[in-house]
Amino acid sequence: MSPDVPVSETAPVPAPAPTAGVPGTGAPAAGTDHSARNRLVIGLLLVSTFVVILNETIMGVALPRLMADLSVTAVAGQWLTTAFMLTMAVVIPVTGFLLQRLHTRPVFLTAMTLFSLGTLVCAAAPGFGTLLAGRVVQACGTAIMMPLLMTTVLTLVPPAGRGRVMGNISIVISVAPAVGPTISGVILSVLEWRWMFILVLPIAVGSLLLGAWRMQNVTEPRPAPLDVVSVVLSALGFGGLVYGLSTLGEGGEAAVPAWAPLAVGLAALAVFVRRQTRLQRTDRALLDLRTFRSRVFTASTAVLAVSMMALFGTLIVLPIYLQTVHGLDPLGTGLLLLPGGLVMGLLAPVVGRVYDRSGPTVLLVPGSVLLSGSLWYLASTSAATPVPMVLLAHVVLSTGLALMFTPLFTAGLGSLPERLYSHGSAMVGTLQQVAGAAGTALFVTVLTLGAAGAAASGAAGPEATEAGVRSAFLCGGIISLLAVAGSFAVRRPALSPGPAPGSAG
Repeated sequence: MSPDVPVSETAPVPAPAPTAGVPGTGAPAAGTDHSARNRLVIGLLLVSTFVVILNETIMGVALPRLMADLSVTAVAGQWLTTAFMLTMAVVIPVTGFLLQRLHTRPVFLTAMTLFSLGTLVCAAAPGFGTLLAGRVVQACGTAIMMPLLMTTVLTLVPPAGRGRVMGNISIVISVAPAVGPTISGVILSVLEWRWMFILVLPIAVGSLLLGAWRMQNVTEPRPAPLDVVSVVLSALGFGGLVYGLSTLGEGGEAAVPAWAPLAVGLAALAVFVRRQTRLQRTDRALLDLRTFRSRVFTASTAVLAVSMMALFGTLIVLPIYLQTVHGLDPLGTGLLLLPGGLVMGLLAPVVGRVYDRSGPTVLLVPGSVLLSGSLWYLASTSAATPVPMVLLAHVVLSTGLALMFTPLFTAGLGSLPERLYSHGSAMVGTLQQVAGAAGTALFVTVLTLGAAGAAASGAAGPEATEAGVRSAFLCGGIISLLAVAGSFAVRRPALSPGPAPGSAG
C-alpha cells in the first residue's frame, strides 16, 4: 500500500532556522528532498491509520466467543464496539484544535502511543472491564489519526494531484472496516481472542518507533484558543447521538431507553451549533461551521454520510443473513465478505487517477447507481438465493463505494480554504462515526421489526430473519436514492496553486 504521492517540488516547507537539521526535532536539514520527505510522512500516516481503523470492526465476529470466555451478556459485550465508536465521536471534534496548535510529529506520536497502549491493555486484559478500558484508549488514538492524515495530505499535496493520494486514503476508510470481520474470523478459527490484539501490537509499536525515528513536522502551528464549554457540548451532542443510535441498534435490550441519550444529544448539539456560530466570528470555534458554506463540501458530506450508513449497515446485516438463513459459520462469513474489501482496495488508486483526469461526476454517478442497485437486489434475497449471487451483490456494492469515497473526500475537503482544512477533516471524521452508528441502528432496528412482524404471522426462526433482512435492505435501498441524487451536486473545486514557498505545510 505504498502511496503514490504527487508532491510538488516547488512547494517546500522550510524548517525553522534554529532547529534545521537537528536530530530528533523533526526539522529537515537544508537541501532536504521535500518530495521524498512528504512521501515518507504520508506513507507512515497511511499505514498507521489503516491499522488503527481496522480495530473499529474487528470485534463484531468475536462477540460470541468473548461472551462465553468472559461470561458477559450480548448487551454488555456489544459495548466493546459501542464504547469504541462513542469515544471516537467525542474525541474527533477536538482534533481540529490539536492540529492547529501542535506540530505533526507530536500529534502522530501521541496517537500511536495511545493506540499501542490500548492494544497492550486489551491483549493482557484479565477480564471484561479491563478489555473495555483498553478499547477506549485504542479509540482515543484512532480518533486522532484520521483527521491528522486528511489535514496533512491537504497541506502537502497540490490540488491537481490529490485524487491519487485520496485513493490511498479510501483504502483506509473503506477497506479496513470491511476486512476487519474477515481477519477476526480467521484468527478466531485457530487462536483465542487475545491474538486479535497480540498480532496487531507489534505492527502498532513498529509504526510508533518508525515515526519517532523518521516522522518530521510538515505543518506550522498557530495560536488557537480552546473553548471548554464547546468541548463539553460536543461530547454530549455527538456522544449522545452515537450512544443513542447504538442503543437503538441493540433491539430494545439496553438498560437505557434510546430516546433519552438521543434527546440529550440533539439538545446539546443544537446549543453547540449556536455557540460555534458565535465563536467562529473571532476564529475561536472548536469546529468551524463555515465549512458548510461550501456547497461542494456540504453535498459531499451528505452523500458520504449515506454511503457510510450503507457500508456499516451492510456489515452488520449481511453476516446475520448468511449465518442465520444460509447456515455459514463466522469464518465462512468473513471469507465471503473479503472479496468486496479487496475490490475496494484495488480500485481506490485507479479511482484516484480517474478523478485527477476527469473530476468526480464520472465516478460518483455510476458508483451511487451501483450502490443503490446492489441494495435493492439484496432486498429481494431469500433462503433460495444462491450464496455466489450474494457474494456478487456484495462485490457490486463494494465497487460502488470504491467509486464514491475518493471523489467525495477529494472534492469535499479540497473545496475548503487552507485555514479550514483541520476543521473540515474533523467534521468529516465525526460525521463518519455518527453515520456509521446510524446505519447500524437503522438496519438492525428495521431487521428486528421486520422479523417480529413475520414471526407474528407464523414464520419460523430463519424465515422470520429472512423477512427482516429484506426489510433492512429495502430501507437501505430507499435511502441510497438520496446518494444518487446528491452525486450530481458534487463538482470538482476550482484548482488552486499548491502552497507557496515559505507557507505553512
